[in-house]
Amino acid sequence: MKHEELIKELQDLAAQLNVTIRYERGDFEGGYCVLKEKRILLVNRRLMPTRKASVLATALQEIGLENVFLKPVLRAYIEDEVAKAARSRK
Repeated sequence: MKHEELIKELQDLAAQLNVTIRYERGDFEGGYCVLKEKRILLVNRRLMPTRKASVLATALQEIGLENVFLKPVLRAYIEDEVAKAARSRK
């Protein structure tokens, strides 16, 4: 699956979970936050598609996807990106 397709699937998943995605400029990559009881995923609009998909995947995992049906390829991608992020923090 191409990164643009992954981004579309991740955006659809966020919509299903009632999470707003905002693409903004700034000195950040992105992540999950709660603002006035509204769940938001903030993503730097200048990131390459590979990084956008990664930021979306790790942020959605942070919200919790245990009880959500995901396509196997999408679940595998999210798990891989979370594992990569964990390794890079060490």
